[in-house]
Amino acid sequence: MSVAAADGSSKGNTQHMNTRRIVFLLVIVFVVSAFKNDMPAYHIFNEKGNKQKYRKLIREIKDADVVFFGELHDNPIAHWLQIELTKSLYEERQGNIILGAEMFESDNQLIVDEYLTGVIRQKDFEREARLWPNYETDYKALMQFAADSGLHFVATNIPRRYAALVNKKGLLALDSLSGEAKKWIAPLPIAFDSTLSGYQEMQKMMKGMGGHGNMNIVEAQAIKDATMAYHIAENMKPGHLFLHFNGAFHTKNFEGIVWYLKQMHPGLTIKTIHTVEQEDIGKLNENLEGIADFVVVVDENMTKTY
Repeated sequence: MSVAAADGSSKGNTQHMNTRRIVFLLVIVFVVSAFKNDMPAYHIFNEKGNKQKYRKLIREIKDADVVFFGELHDNPIAHWLQIELTKSLYEERQGNIILGAEMFESDNQLIVDEYLTGVIRQKDFEREARLWPNYETDYKALMQFAADSGLHFVATNIPRRYAALVNKKGLLALDSLSGEAKKWIAPLPIAFDSTLSGYQEMQKMMKGMGGHGNMNIVEAQAIKDATMAYHIAENMKPGHLFLHFNGAFHTKNFEGIVWYLKQMHPGLTIKTIHTVEQEDIGKLNENLEGIADFVVVVDENMTKTY
């Protein structure tokens, strides 16, 4: 090969390397720019307001006796995280988990069990179980995972007709129910502390909406909380983690269902997850610190499931 040819080859290689370097730098600029313009949908924070990775959250809750996931009912991020959390805990606990939810009423437990064990068809379950309107988009995946994995799924909530009765006439109205009806409710009379911050907040909300702060609506909330706690306690098993899904208000500030469950079993290890929406999801609002063990903060512009 001539010197001229060798020199030309060297120049060609140099030009090629320079081109690759430019392309590489352009890729870096593109990636950095993409990260700067990223639009995360949510962040997870611990009770002190520090950001947490999802895997850290799993490590922190996997050894609990009971985990409560407090959702916003129409929030798609919360519902997506619920199924992902279920799968992660199922793997961590080697299948030893039990599921339960506010969205299913206790007198439908037989129908739930029949569906999960294959006794009845899916369409019969969905027709007869008084499902929430957003079941198809928000809870069906959880029920399907339970069916596919052979998990027990507990319908924990009080039948809505009895909650409506309390809302109209107060807790004492439940005394008139038959023994058959009462088996779907927490044992009566339930403890009731109207000074709990959540119940106080409900009263203020009602007054703010033009109501009179009627205690009946607070008592209706309490009988829901007590009944859910009761059915969780009745269905717990040694060596199993109970994962419960409910509206965030039911476990806010470690009250509601958590308060009742602690009255029944003071020594339980309980972890709570709370969902909120904020304009800025990069930092947890200070007034939300300590509201739960973990807070999922979702962009307030997030689309709704209904």
